[in-house]
Amino acid sequence: MKLYKLVVLGDRDTGKTSLAIQTYDPTIEDSNRKIAVIDDQPCVLEILDTAGQEEYTALRDQWIQSGDGFLLVYSISSRSTFDRVERYRDQITRIKGTDWVPLMLVGNNCHIITGREVSKDEGMNLARKFNCGFIESSGKTCVNVESAFYGVVRMIRGSHEKNRSSRAINCINRIRNQIFSCN
Repeated sequence: MKLYKLVVLGDRDTGKTSLAIQTYDPTIEDSNRKIAVIDDQPCVLEILDTAGQEEYTALRDQWIQSGDGFLLVYSISSRSTFDRVERYRDQITRIKGTDWVPLMLVGNNCHIITGREVSKDEGMNLARKFNCGFIESSGKTCVNVESAFYGVVRMIRGSHEKNRSSRAINCINRIRNQIFSCN
């Protein structure tokens, strides 16, 4: 089975671990792995949760280097986490040495009814700027968690096909056109 290493990045208190633990399969020896069937193709997802490692840039750089795809997480109830997202994306593209990487921008904590500080439109606009997917999710209520991870795998698969650039762009556009939200 194909192994996909997915790295979850973002500031503290954005819900990265809540998202990551929703994907774990306790029957697999490594607690950060899950067997999945995505588009009729079985695979193993290895989730690299950077929670608690924000200050260890060398470790984060190593995880980025080894990652196949990325979930860039901010909290919809924290403007500051959204404002710092671009810093993480710049770090990813610098380390990977390319302007395009399989990336899903994740506005997490959409279960929070009051206190939204980042609109869905702002998230979508930033995703367009990054040329990546966008989804709003809730690790607490399991809304769109699987869709976020599976969307990144689809981007990875699209980027590995023979006509890499056109297929990857088509894949991103299909995913981008599927706006996932809590509403």
